[in-house]
Amino acid sequence: MSELSAIHKPEITHTQLVKYAGASGDFNPIHTVVPIGEKAGLDGVIAHGMLIMGMAGEALAVWFPRKDLRKFKVRFSRMTRPGEKLTIEGKVTGERMEEDEKRLTGEVSVKNEAGEVKLSGQFEVKI
Repeated sequence: MSELSAIHKPEITHTQLVKYAGASGDFNPIHTVVPIGEKAGLDGVIAHGMLIMGMAGEALAVWFPRKDLRKFKVRFSRMTRPGEKLTIEGKVTGERMEEDEKRLTGEVSVKNEAGEVKLSGQFEVKI
């Protein structure tokens, strides 16, 4: 197994969530309107899961050429809130052949500063 260099993201902000809502078209108010998030029992707003997945995907594009990505799947495990700083970690776990291509298999995770896993996933890239 080979560890990939960790990528540290700046603090998640409420403004970032509003901008992401506009860019993605996901205007669910639990992501942007604090009283709605509170009414839903969330103690405020939460980040869009796809924003966090996008950060993991961005890390894959730093580690490997984007054109070589063959598979990427994730599982969300915890909510992310404004004020959290996230780190994306990855590791190569093996090699395999598929469709006449040699591929690296690996794992990716997104964690906050307390070590809480927000997302975990697997990927395959052509080598």
